Amino acid sequence: MGQAVIFLGPPGAGKGTQASRLAEELGFKKLSTGDILRDHVARGTPLGERVRPIMERGDLVPDDLILELIREELAERVIFDGFPRTLAQAEALDRLLAETGTRLLGVVLVEVPEEELVRRILKRAELEGRSDDNEETVRRRLEVYREKTEPLVGYYEARGVLKRVDGLGTPDEVYARIRAALGI
Repeated sequence: MGQAVIFLGPPGAGKGTQASRLAEELGFKKLSTGDILRDHVARGTPLGERVRPIMERGDLVPDDLILELIREELAERVIFDGFPRTLAQAEALDRLLAETGTRLLGVVLVEVPEEELVRRILKRAELEGRSDDNEETVRRRLEVYREKTEPLVGYYEARGVLKRVDGLGTPDEVYARIRAALGI
């Protein structure tokens, strides 16, 4: 039976950093739809060309494309970084996990105040040269998160699998909170 952990939280909350560390230490495969999509854009694949304008606007890539990627990348032990992003995606992921006999260990919600998120993302953009991370796009992505993804908090809370984690502090402090919340 497979195992899965989902990381939720707004852009810039540190999901990717923490998911990578947890995956490496526990032998999980980390699936970041953002990383996969950025790779397709950088390589100029047909999928990359389809999603480039969507990503540049700060909008969400359509569910059918994302689910196609997820199904291809699914592993025995997986951490989802920033997916699902909508209720429809969460329901589709539930079906996919059930089909594959994968048990959801928990949904980690990394919480960080909005102005700290903007500061973090703009700093990351400067360091990594990410053109999709300018202030206007960042604020749009946060707005999209509030509209589309925040409803997942209630969805997973109602199922009893949501683990709220304070995303402020050093990466080691946040990581310790995540491990404690998951009981691993």
